[in-house]
Amino acid sequence: MSEFEKIGLHEIREKFLDFFEKKEHLREPSFSLIPRDDKSLLLIGAGMAPLKKFFTGEATPPAKRMTTSQKCVRTGDIDNVGKTLRHLTFFEMLGNFSFGDYFKHEAISWAWEFLTEVMHLPKEKLWVSVYLDDDEAYNIWKDEIGIPEERIVRLGKEDNFWELEVGPSGPCSEIHYDKGVEFGCGKDDCKPGCDCDRFLEVWNLVFTQFDKDENGVYHPLSHPNIDTGMGLERIACVMENVDSVYDIAAIRAIIKVVEAICKKNYGDNHEDDIHLRIIADHARAMTFLISDGVVPSNEGRGYVLRKLIRRAARHGMLLGIDKPFLEAPVSRVIESWGDHYQELKDNKRIILEVLNTEEERFQRTIVQGTELLNKKMSELKSSGVKSMSGVDVFELYDTYGFPEDLTEEILLDNGLSYNKEEFKSAMDDQKNRAREALDKSDSGWRKGGDDSLFNGLENEFCGYTKDEMDTIITDIFVEDKKVNSIKKGDQAIVILKDTPFYGEGGGQIGDTGVILGDGFKLNIIDTKKTKESVYLHIAEVEEGEAKAGDRVHAKINSTRRNDIRRNHSATHLVHAALRQVLGTHVHQAGSLVDDAHLRFDFSHYQAMTRDEIAEVERIVNEKVLESIPVVTEIKSLAEAKAEGVMGLFESKYGEVVRVLKMSEFSKELCGGTHVKNTAEIGLFKITMEAGVAAGVRRIEAVTGHGAYNYVLEQVELIESIASTLKVNKEDIIKRAEDVLKENKDLKKEINDLKGELAGNLVNSIEDDIKEFNGNKLLAKVLHDVEVADLKTMADDLRNKYSDIILVFATINNSKLNILVAASKDIVASGFNSGAAVKKIAMALGGNGGGKPDMAMAGAKDIDKVDNIFNNIEEYL
Repeated sequence: MSEFEKIGLHEIREKFLDFFEKKEHLREPSFSLIPRDDKSLLLIGAGMAPLKKFFTGEATPPAKRMTTSQKCVRTGDIDNVGKTLRHLTFFEMLGNFSFGDYFKHEAISWAWEFLTEVMHLPKEKLWVSVYLDDDEAYNIWKDEIGIPEERIVRLGKEDNFWELEVGPSGPCSEIHYDKGVEFGCGKDDCKPGCDCDRFLEVWNLVFTQFDKDENGVYHPLSHPNIDTGMGLERIACVMENVDSVYDIAAIRAIIKVVEAICKKNYGDNHEDDIHLRIIADHARAMTFLISDGVVPSNEGRGYVLRKLIRRAARHGMLLGIDKPFLEAPVSRVIESWGDHYQELKDNKRIILEVLNTEEERFQRTIVQGTELLNKKMSELKSSGVKSMSGVDVFELYDTYGFPEDLTEEILLDNGLSYNKEEFKSAMDDQKNRAREALDKSDSGWRKGGDDSLFNGLENEFCGYTKDEMDTIITDIFVEDKKVNSIKKGDQAIVILKDTPFYGEGGGQIGDTGVILGDGFKLNIIDTKKTKESVYLHIAEVEEGEAKAGDRVHAKINSTRRNDIRRNHSATHLVHAALRQVLGTHVHQAGSLVDDAHLRFDFSHYQAMTRDEIAEVERIVNEKVLESIPVVTEIKSLAEAKAEGVMGLFESKYGEVVRVLKMSEFSKELCGGTHVKNTAEIGLFKITMEAGVAAGVRRIEAVTGHGAYNYVLEQVELIESIASTLKVNKEDIIKRAEDVLKENKDLKKEINDLKGELAGNLVNSIEDDIKEFNGNKLLAKVLHDVEVADLKTMADDLRNKYSDIILVFATINNSKLNILVAASKDIVASGFNSGAAVKKIAMALGGNGGGKPDMAMAGAKDIDKVDNIFNNIEEYL
């Protein structure tokens, strides 16, 4: 490659953004790796991906010209990462974009200007390709830019045309850098499009000028767009005059950190180089993913992160690193990329905590899993079998948490495979078992409920503003059948024309209350809601007869509802407080709100500390005391998202949504019932924090009446403890400390006495030592001696005699334990206490084992022990 001024990766990024900013482009920071409002993507993997709706016309861009350096993660080629010199999971895409403003002339001329006048690349080293039929682009390159025709290559749709199934599409033009004939195939017609490594594509200019319809017809756009993408790492290879993205100075610096840990040098060994490249690549990906709020889990983007961390950790092990080490290369990423991505420095604590927690968890997992996998691989190889059972792979995954893809990678490294169909079948069976264990019916009216019963029915929920109202019974159902009436003692599902009763949904339980009519009373024991939002009142007839068409007065249990309101509003405050204390990676993972308490599940990588719990509790109570008005607004989903409102489960919302606001502190989409002012919540108290799944924590808390009752219980508990300890409440802690100290002193005294007794016992049984094969043997059946004391006695006697074998049995509370021990000289001559104790125990209906110098066993046949010990030599 030719020599010219070398420019590093970070400098290139700044020069690019500055160049297009001067061309009147809006310079935007990189969008998050987590796609916003785009459920078709798991992670952002292209520069234009976050701007897709601007190109399709679904959203209005903030400016007609934009430029970004977009963070991207792609894992489709993860198996090639590290093994080739060009594949990466994390990369940055430099891009300039036009939404109906400029087109080919400007896009081409500015790209040429940047590469030749800002980057100072030699013009003769640059080649271009255009779409086969794009004469316009061809002529601009030839006539306006002045590139010789022999360096302009026409290629087909596969190489130079961008399109979706339906929608925006168009030709593209790629700029290639000629690395030199020494990298080529040697053919005279070698040029861009050839499979050799001579020509490196550095920039792709996409001319979105058509709208493709369902029939495959391309309609010209009245305002065509420009979408360009230049891989930052690729252009850095050119500018630093290196052959590989892993030789770029910024990435090479990550490798150097790992070299220092494993004491190996990059370039010395092919296999080690692969491990080092994988770690360097994955370190960047995991750093940016965690910073953007992804936490390790077993699904979705959380699984991508878990896979990257565990894969990097395993390759560290293959380099001989036997302890967690990823913090070092990740810290290097934060230091290097943090100047441009300030969020990396801001989130450094969380990034390292998430990383260390997951790496330590994997260290524990891999020890068990690898042990079992190695055993199974050894069995396969010894029997000449090349494929492992899918059931065995599933056992590793299900029992030991060993990821399927990691098993596959290790098997491949050992020339083995596994039955993927068997694995899939085992996984499906597990999912079916889980599905059967849950009531998946969103109808919720009863397990196995069938929503089709209520097709065509509708009613309106009025409970946001009313606790009671006059309405009409429209339909009645008893045991899946529609009926006209119900009488005293019947249970039924009652449908009202309008209702104040909230149907269970969004984590909030359904209302209870009464329905009163002329001569009858229905107790509503629960309220459910179908998928089509038909409210179902689960009723028991207390008195009289109710008929479809009857006018009634519906009244909820308002005391119970108010307790539910308090708890539901508190969950919103908890969510906001958790994000403030723990970080913006926290998202709701589920909730339950009833009249007694609230339960809130959230994404987080480790148990909360006492200080963190206390801080969340303090913030929520502070917001309660601030008496913040709780405001509900009805608006379009698009408006809500534009305001930054949090949607917890967006797929459940329609185009019109309810936005619940508590000042700027909390703004969420919610269909539940809430207090009118945070002051109504009363005291908030967290009662429990625990883990419920990998990467998911749970908080339980009480408010209002629940919090008052909790306080009363705690006061009663304290008074009961004080009474038991016979002290005032203020002196409980001191008295408890005194009791603990007294207990500790008494235990020491007891142990000292036991030691004396054991010593006395040793002296009393020494006379029973006899000769055995030229050594000493002491075999004794004892009663009411603790196992720990047996060991002490054995140690004392082994210290006293260098050639002794000890066999003790102790019968204590109808339990029989056996100890065999031997001095060092006896063990050195080949005696094994573990084998001896096992043989003795089996003769007594038990089993056991241990080390050659001392071993323990349990047995059952107490009545045989004297006979065995009378002939103990036979068992040694």
